[in-house]
Formats: sequence, structure tokens, C-alpha cells
Amino acid sequence: MTEKHTESYEVVVVGGGAAGLSAALVLGRARRRTLVVDAGEPRNAPAAHMQGYLSRDGMSPAEFLAVGREEIARYGVELVRDRAVDVTRDGDFTVALASGRSVRARRLVVATGLRDELPDVPGVAERFGNDVLHCPYCYGWEVRDQAFGVLATTPLSVHQALMVSQWSKDVTFFLHEVAESDLADDDLRRLAAAGVKVVPGAVAGLVIEDDRLTGVRLADGTVHAREVVFTAPRAVPQTGLLEKLGAEFQETPFGSYPMVDPTGLTSVPGVWAAGNAMGYAEQVINAASGGYRAGAFINGELLMTDLDAATSH
Repeated sequence: MTEKHTESYEVVVVGGGAAGLSAALVLGRARRRTLVVDAGEPRNAPAAHMQGYLSRDGMSPAEFLAVGREEIARYGVELVRDRAVDVTRDGDFTVALASGRSVRARRLVVATGLRDELPDVPGVAERFGNDVLHCPYCYGWEVRDQAFGVLATTPLSVHQALMVSQWSKDVTFFLHEVAESDLADDDLRRLAAAGVKVVPGAVAGLVIEDDRLTGVRLADGTVHAREVVFTAPRAVPQTGLLEKLGAEFQETPFGSYPMVDPTGLTSVPGVWAAGNAMGYAEQVINAASGGYRAGAFINGELLMTDLDAATSH
């Protein structure tokens, strides 16, 4: 029987999106032996382009990630297409991969992002990233002045309806499963001031003609002509590894996320979180920044740890 060999790295980064690649880039340039484990399931895969990233505005997410992989490879960072399925700690960390391989690391970056659960309305999933959208900062300019619909998923959806009114003055707020009585008086006042039309009743589906969205159909058969629909998916953080390590979490209006310090360090020594693994609102540019910060602090922390160990002998 052949003994199974476990490779050792200074840092293992789980997640190959903007946050993970950015952390890996910094670590590679700092001459740290680093491995990126990437399951290849980026949250923004349905999007044709990303916006608001200075110097990369309009770039496709796929191209962005391809360039990032090329950059980390220049500095000797390894990348494996695999999934981290378990992690244990006995001083260092042992990360088990779906392929059966296991790797050791002195430090761990969890940049596993989140998964979007879309409303169960016919047409929403099929058109998501096209003319069914979630973020006005990501897409608002491209669809400006069109006829917007906003599909409510919770009473918090009123905020989305108010925000998108900055990009169009023709906004209809479909309450769907939210009762009008669930909306605060201030919400109703602001909706009226923004010129947002509020429509009660469940939405039965979207109307698609010639591969484009043309309307929203209610359960009573009424159709409201719309060209774009915004909705807020339910965010499901992919934080299973952090849970296995016993990290502390905090509840937010958008789900449960790990408690971190300004560098992304979790309550588990040696484990950092970056990108959407640490918060719902981390856009690509924020995720990249968080990964950079984590990488820089990990390198410094490893350096000081090794120097202190050397001087203690």
C-alpha cells in the first residue's frame, strides 16, 4: 500500500474569485508558497460584464479571472481546480479536497463567496444577468431610463425599489408575497416621492418575447409592460469550512457571516475570510481589496512569527 503524500504550503487560499486571486497575488509576490483551490463556480458567472472597477469597467468576469490566473502563475502560485470539502487543525491546517487529495497549510484564506437563491418565479432564473438584475451599481447605467420592475422578496426590497429610481423614473414595485401593510409609513412616503408605482398581488411569471423581457404577469392574469426586472436573491454564504473550524458568526439582514477584524482575520487564529465569504455587499473591487489586505497581513504575520521563533532558541 502506497503512503498518501500530503503536500505542504505556507498558505492555502480556498476560492479563486477576485478575493482569492488577489490574496494569492500578494502572497506570491512575497515569495510565499501558496496554493489556490478553485471550484470554478464564480457568483457573477451569469453576467456578461462587470462595472465600477476602475480600469476594468465593462470587462467580462471570465476575462478578469483568466487574467488573474495568469498573473498569480508568474509568481509561482499554484492553482488547482478542485473543491475543499473538509478542514481540520492540529497546529497547521489540513484541507481535504473532493479529488481525494489533501494539502497542509500554515495559514488559510477562505474566499468561497456566496450562492444566490432566486425567487421561484417562472422566467427569473432564465433571464438572470440579462434583463433580470439585482444590483443597480452593476447594471443601472446600461439599462437607464427603461421601464423597471422590482420584484419584492422581503419588506427590505423597498430599499431596492427606491435605489433603482435613480436610474429610471418609470419604476413599478411588485409586492408579490409582501403585504402592503408590512411596509413602514416612511417607506410608502418615499416610494410616492420617488414616483414608484406600488402593485400588490403575487407575480405568476415574466413575459418573454423574442428573447427579451416585455412584461410581468400577475396571478390574476394582469400584465404590466416592463423591460427590466430587479430582484434581490437570497444570499447563501458558502462558509462551511469556517463553521467546521469553529469560527464565530454574526447575524445580519443578509445572512450569517463570520466575525472578522479589519484585515479579515476570523476568530480562528490563522484563518482569514475575504470577499463575499465575509459579507454580502463585497463587490468585485471590494473583494479584490479585501484579498490584498489579507495577503499582506498574512505575510507580515508569518514573518514575525518565524523571527520570534528564531530568537527564542
